[in-house]
Amino acid sequence: MERKNTIVIAEAGVNHNGDIQIAKKLIDVAAEAGADYVKFQTFTAEKIASPRAAKAAYQSSNTAKSDDKQIEMLKRLELNQEQHLELISHCKTKAIKFLSSAFDVEGVAYLHKLGLDIFKSPSGELTNYPYLKALAKTGCPVILSTGMASLGEIEVAIGVLEEHGCGRKQIIVLHCNTEYPTPMEDVNLKAMNTIGNAFGVEVGYSDHTLGIEVPIAAVALGAKIVEKHFTLDRDLSGPDHKASLEPKELGDMIKAIRNIELAMSGTQRKEVTKSELQNKVIARKSIHVAKKLKKGDVLKEDTLIALRPGNGISPMFWNQVIGRKINCNKSANEILNWNDLS
Repeated sequence: MERKNTIVIAEAGVNHNGDIQIAKKLIDVAAEAGADYVKFQTFTAEKIASPRAAKAAYQSSNTAKSDDKQIEMLKRLELNQEQHLELISHCKTKAIKFLSSAFDVEGVAYLHKLGLDIFKSPSGELTNYPYLKALAKTGCPVILSTGMASLGEIEVAIGVLEEHGCGRKQIIVLHCNTEYPTPMEDVNLKAMNTIGNAFGVEVGYSDHTLGIEVPIAAVALGAKIVEKHFTLDRDLSGPDHKASLEPKELGDMIKAIRNIELAMSGTQRKEVTKSELQNKVIARKSIHVAKKLKKGDVLKEDTLIALRPGNGISPMFWNQVIGRKINCNKSANEILNWNDLS
């Protein structure tokens, strides 16, 4: 997974609502916005949830059938194998990489067969040993989301990946909060770098807040990957639409991220830049005479003033100028040069 900049994953997830045409439009939006990957979800409902599993509160409030079980909602959001191939093909035509999160061992095997170059583990699978083992066995890099996790649980998950052949250089851990939307006071963004420092891995951020500012801040803090849900319309019925960006917002976020990358790409030395060099003479000041002076006058505090432009004697030489005589007549507010002094 070669990269020079932050990888931006536009998370389509299940915001296609089971409609392949909506899924294709989501790919179009992600490509137009400049995302590196567009990510979907690969699952079979029966292998994620039992028939008794209730929906999360945000899922119930954001879906039309608020009284159904999780499995019924998931069935409506599945993508079959033919649809996966169709979406991969559409991604190629739009020059954006296809990515999907599997939720079980069979899904990992299927995505590996499709030729994915990287695997993304959702937060809910962080404590799923067989699943983590399957990811490691692919030999591909792994992006590990850590919503709901403690530092100790992340350590164990990384250990499982390492045990089965996935080295730490192949692992990128995403700080994440699994609430949709995430309250700002629960973001705890600095924990991203705590993870990196604790385990010696590259880190990123998977965002569920409203708005675009937190992912941008994550890039400023060093995120190697940023993931963000997006939708065609936040008012659509579905579990994740309300906590997703609309197309223009996604474009704005990615543009801001690229600007932050440029802003963070300097030498770290404090020095004059090319763009500001032209303003140096204009913005800085030089020593000028404050009143009309005649040849032979002695320069004093009240005969000098610091004024723009800065192409004469710097005011930092103020004390060296005071007490010197001038060798020519000077008008008020006229610039003083070293060859004016005797």
